[in-house]
Amino acid sequence: MPFSSRRGGGGWAQSLLPISITGKPTGKQPRAGIKPRKRTAVTTSRDFILSNLFTIGLCFTFLFFIFILLRYGVPKPLHFRAPRPRFPRPRKPVIHKSQNATVLDAAVDITTKGLYDKIQFLDQDGGEWKQEWRVTYKGTEWNDEKLKVFVVPHSHNDPGWKLTVEEYYDRQSRHILDTIVETLSKDNRRKFIWEEMSYLERWWRDASDVKRDSFINLVRNGQLEIVGGGWVMNDEANSHYFAIIEQITEGNMWLNETVGVIPKNSWSIDPFGYSSTMAYLLRRMGFENMLIQRTHYELKKELAWHKNLEFVWRQSWDAEETTDIFVHMMPFYSYDIPHTCGPEPAVCCQFDFARMRGFVYERCPWGAHPVETDQENVKEMALKLLDQYRKKSTLYRTNTLLVPLGDDFRYISIDEAEAQFRNYQMLFDYINSDPSLNADAKFGTLDDYFSTLRNEADRINYSHTDEIGSGEIGGFPSLSGDFFTYADRKNDYWSGYYVSRPFFKAVDRVLEHTLRSAEMMMAFLLGYCQRVQCEKLPTGFSYKLTAARRNLALFQHHGGVTGTAKDHVVEDYGTRMHLALQDLQIFMSKAIEVLFGIRHEKNDQNPAHFEPAQTRSKYDAQPVDRALSANEGTLQTVVIFNPLEQITNEVVMVVVERPDATVLDSNWTCVRSQISPELRHDTYRIFTGRHRLYWKASVPAMGLQTYYIANGFVGCEKAKPARLRIFTSPKLLSCPSPYACGDLESDTVEISNQHQTLVFNVSYGQLQKINHEDGHLTVIAEELGMYSSTGSGAFLFKPNGNAEPIGLAGGQMVVSEGHLVREVFSYPRTQWQKTPVSHSTRLYNSENSVQEFVIEKEYHVELIGHEFDDKELIARYKTNVDNNRIFYSDLNGFQMSRRETYDKIPLQGNYYPMPSLAFMLGSNGERFSVHTRQSMGVASLENGWLEIMLDRRLVRDDDRGLGQGVMDNHPMNVLFHILVESNITSSANPSLNPRPLSPSLLSYLVGAHLNYPLQIFIAKKAEAISVQPPPRSFSPLVASLPCDLHIVNFKVPRPSKYSQQPLEEPKFVLVLQRRHWDSSYCRKGRSHCSSIADEPINLFDMFNGLTVSNAKATSLNLLREDTDVLGYSEQFGSGAQEGHVIISPMEIQAYKLHLRPRH
Repeated sequence: MPFSSRRGGGGWAQSLLPISITGKPTGKQPRAGIKPRKRTAVTTSRDFILSNLFTIGLCFTFLFFIFILLRYGVPKPLHFRAPRPRFPRPRKPVIHKSQNATVLDAAVDITTKGLYDKIQFLDQDGGEWKQEWRVTYKGTEWNDEKLKVFVVPHSHNDPGWKLTVEEYYDRQSRHILDTIVETLSKDNRRKFIWEEMSYLERWWRDASDVKRDSFINLVRNGQLEIVGGGWVMNDEANSHYFAIIEQITEGNMWLNETVGVIPKNSWSIDPFGYSSTMAYLLRRMGFENMLIQRTHYELKKELAWHKNLEFVWRQSWDAEETTDIFVHMMPFYSYDIPHTCGPEPAVCCQFDFARMRGFVYERCPWGAHPVETDQENVKEMALKLLDQYRKKSTLYRTNTLLVPLGDDFRYISIDEAEAQFRNYQMLFDYINSDPSLNADAKFGTLDDYFSTLRNEADRINYSHTDEIGSGEIGGFPSLSGDFFTYADRKNDYWSGYYVSRPFFKAVDRVLEHTLRSAEMMMAFLLGYCQRVQCEKLPTGFSYKLTAARRNLALFQHHGGVTGTAKDHVVEDYGTRMHLALQDLQIFMSKAIEVLFGIRHEKNDQNPAHFEPAQTRSKYDAQPVDRALSANEGTLQTVVIFNPLEQITNEVVMVVVERPDATVLDSNWTCVRSQISPELRHDTYRIFTGRHRLYWKASVPAMGLQTYYIANGFVGCEKAKPARLRIFTSPKLLSCPSPYACGDLESDTVEISNQHQTLVFNVSYGQLQKINHEDGHLTVIAEELGMYSSTGSGAFLFKPNGNAEPIGLAGGQMVVSEGHLVREVFSYPRTQWQKTPVSHSTRLYNSENSVQEFVIEKEYHVELIGHEFDDKELIARYKTNVDNNRIFYSDLNGFQMSRRETYDKIPLQGNYYPMPSLAFMLGSNGERFSVHTRQSMGVASLENGWLEIMLDRRLVRDDDRGLGQGVMDNHPMNVLFHILVESNITSSANPSLNPRPLSPSLLSYLVGAHLNYPLQIFIAKKAEAISVQPPPRSFSPLVASLPCDLHIVNFKVPRPSKYSQQPLEEPKFVLVLQRRHWDSSYCRKGRSHCSSIADEPINLFDMFNGLTVSNAKATSLNLLREDTDVLGYSEQFGSGAQEGHVIISPMEIQAYKLHLRPRH
């Protein structure tokens, strides 16, 4: 998505590198590893020399050696790099211990927080290179090491943006792939790179055998490189790490099975900011190098000034340098040709030969246009192009230069491709033919570039003085942190897409946890299967499971989960996810019967006896609870699946038509229950007439449990109705049956459980404060607000000012209090006839569960109608937590990042992604956390404030290529779990700690229960109470796993090929993550945990009734079993063979297994 308008720039701190007195970079710095010429000695006596030749030579050699050591230090040894595998240099890392000794702080040269602290964000005009400075060079920088230029042709193919993925394929992508195969085959000097497997897989289905063979040959001979190789080029702000792993794995596995290659270089030119989680995952998949582009233009300037645009990215907790991965950051505004050959786009555009007359692309907006290269102009053009290459080279440390040559959907025709290849080859030939130019230019792949760069870095020491660097590759700085929030020019910050199309961001996460659950059930079905008949259901469903994986993967595209596509493209994404959800839920409904032993030979064609308790009628509809309607003397079966690794004890809910319901467990034992009225977002009809039935359920880890909802069961107490209190002005609500009601007459109202009491303002319907069981008070001061934003669009957040509160006195409130659940429902009064938001606040009386500590906030949002045009809705908590405007938000649900509000950055630049968690920490150690199960945007604009954007409705395009606003809002629910914790050990002032902090163990458990909720299925037909079914449950784990150990996935990677694989080949995969938790908040979390993962876990003894064998450690994309290249400790690979899981905090590890029933 390149853009034509450019502006920017910023102030520079004085460089620490040796530079000219003018303050502008003048080229390469002296090489530290170049040896001086050897001096000759003056002889005085030939005979003396001849008689003492050996002794003199030995002395001279020794003296010369001492001189070299004193002058240059210990020389760097030469290394010659094998293409694959590559092993990092062994060296002792610099270790900085943190307060929690289980994780060590990384020592690095650069942190992104340090960059933000240093940069003034002045947006100064830099001349030809608008955002930077006028680049010059001396001309002698390449005398000792010639300039090696790799021009990398590419085409960026969005799998959905302005067109759907299928529309793009039909109109453009299939022609591009055809063109690549044909034009590269004509000349082996031509090169190309390709990234998106979603398009390649689609083309492969259509391609002839001849084209397929040509494609494979081009890959094998190095002309065509697959970079990244994920299903898509995923977004890095909103995507959850589960989905990122899935989408890369899906693409990489298809590629390996089809073409026979495994990518090792990542190419990520278009995501709008970059997460350190991505660097970690790629490293653990065996990737060696990364390329990134869209980072804040001021950060690019600072890094370019110090020649730090290439660095080794290290995780903030990694003191042993096991996560290091080499990164190339592109220096300029965009990845199109005008912004890739050098710092002057007006010049570079003249070398985009697809902009010559006769082609479909826009002419150069700077006035000078490209012309065909011929013998008369080749010298002038070659020198002009080489000038740009040289200038760009001065921004980097080595004399190996990368120059991408492409744009969105380029190389669509033979004529276009030939124009680029023909003209550039002529220019290369001229440059290469003149030795005085000290340059070699040619087409290359990303691997050509990185291999040559590493070779040069092995020969020449580019390290700066006192640089920590990395044992992975010498000569470059180490860096930790992330690159959010992205700005491409002026004060245009891309923080709007954190929230755009929030409805579909929520569907994305529902699909994720549903897919994960279905993968588990698939694995158990095949693991416990002892004969061919029971393979029918899982193998018959395998093609739909693959489609679900790919539909989830497709939505991770940086035009999908970001909410930045055209309306009809969003509809296409939504429809694909909806169909995937339906297929997965049908499969799970049938799998329940097989796992319970009701039907051993269930196949994909037979109808299921069960259906999910929540269903969606279409792709853009809210989920609806199916109401149980058992008649007198009947019951309906409810089956609950627990996707977590620990036994879950918590209050669950189903909707019933009649209030006189009784709950029984699988042993026909009575279970205490509660009914409360079902409520909805409506001014006059808040009560729906249906009822919510609550009871406390206990479900085995990764297992199933059965309950029965009966009508007329003798001997059990019916569900106890909640007591209601109502505030409405005027009197609009009548008391529903069978509840006892009272009026709310005071200014405040309270609800409480054993741990906390919540106080609400009745007139405004908002949470005011929390009184804790230990007596201390937390002020909340909940507020709903609205930004007016005439400059915002799908990508950008550009408010006109601060958000204004929208609540007025005189709304409606319903307080529902029962023995299990207590709830305050507020339908606030606002200036609009129909308020855009209503909300519920719930407390649970659920002992020995994480629920008892949680405040559940559920917002129903309807930002629909033209009265909300150019409005952005927020929920704000104005607490008394003294956080000094410092807070922590998660990166992809995997790790936390420290955030700080800067006055030198506009409001929109202080908004950050919040995929699942944000928390504030007070100077007294009090921690205020908000968990979410959909990606949002978050900020702390004032001391103690945490605000979260809920939805946005925008009329205008924000000039980033989409060509429309965001007007397709849908009614939706946003669910938060709020947790307030006090630490049990003293803590330093968080404002003095520049490093990220970890959640508490309880906080992790709260997040897991929110993001991987119990899944409830209901029998389609009621049964007579007189027929008591046998107890039914399914408990596959021998015991709950430790609380800090999370099963990321348990799956059969190739279910369609399950029966064709060799008998003892590992057909199952278990992916584990160990969480790092803040031990100063351990009390509540540990009380619900049987253990933590300090001791090895035995894979062989994990499952009931299953024998585990042939365990192998593997990469996260399941393709590399040589664990040395993944950065893990030696124990990972060796321990797996013995069934031992030894996993350090923050690590994710994958294991291939063979499972069979234990006899």
